[in-house]
Amino acid sequence: MVTEKTFRNPLLTHLGADPWVWKNKDVYYFMVTRRTRIQLWKSNTLSGIAQGENKTIWTAPETGINSANIWAPEIHKINDIWYIYFTANDGEGGDQSRKVFVLENNSDPFDGEWVEKGFVNTEHPGLDGTVFEHQSKLYFVYAGYGHFPDYGSALYISEMENPWTLKGPNVLITKPEYDWEKQGGMAINEGPVMLKRNNKLFMVYSASATWSDDYCLGMLTASADADILNADAWLKSTQPVFKKSVANKVFAPGHNGFTQSPDGTEDWIVYHAISESDGGAQKRSTRMQKFTWKSDGSPDFGVPLPTEMPIAVPSGE
Repeated sequence: MVTEKTFRNPLLTHLGADPWVWKNKDVYYFMVTRRTRIQLWKSNTLSGIAQGENKTIWTAPETGINSANIWAPEIHKINDIWYIYFTANDGEGGDQSRKVFVLENNSDPFDGEWVEKGFVNTEHPGLDGTVFEHQSKLYFVYAGYGHFPDYGSALYISEMENPWTLKGPNVLITKPEYDWEKQGGMAINEGPVMLKRNNKLFMVYSASATWSDDYCLGMLTASADADILNADAWLKSTQPVFKKSVANKVFAPGHNGFTQSPDGTEDWIVYHAISESDGGAQKRSTRMQKFTWKSDGSPDFGVPLPTEMPIAVPSGE
């Protein structure tokens, strides 16, 4: 008799906000917000990623435009070169001084040298930058702050000239419109991440204030052959696609990444959440669970699972 291997959420309890995973062949790279530095994990298993080898690869300077509030790092491999995108500011200017900065590594993420490439030339102050390739072009999406009377941040997309430089306009593709995007005292769209499947592009994002119980995931959908720099190409879900479960004691699920099982047969969402109502952003922890696909080709993220539930490890572990 073979006993099924399982794990339980959370994967990372303390300082487990804004998780990101990148699968490179048989290695997983993992990152979360560390506020004063950028820390990188690597592991051969997804369920054991928080226990994997880790090291600090960049530390914020004492002063300057990227000296504080180091948030939401993402590692990407673009044309066989490694990049990390992260949010930072000067510690004094608040949201209006936030920018997305870029590090580059031509070698191994753990052993190679990370070189600062400066900040992305966005039209607005912003955070949570992400990149994706589509039809041989590179695109950048971020949560931008503007002089908005009724909301805090909105998502913009732009084509990239190279992995740290935008070209052309920053196109607004979603702003907070529904009540579920305006909980916790702020109207927020942030944390964009691309999911491509079934000849469609799914832009999944986080909505409402991250400390609110009702922080959740929204989604934009575009056809793979559409002009994705045209805001009208994106159809916005009128309801959250992933939200709190009071029954399962999971609150504020959001700011996620996507990856696959070691054998590539399963899709997994990695996200942060809070285990108690009004627990606050300081209690965010990293979780993950498998998701499936609906008959119309869109993702079905289901309901966030309780921490006491044993979950079968990803296929291939």
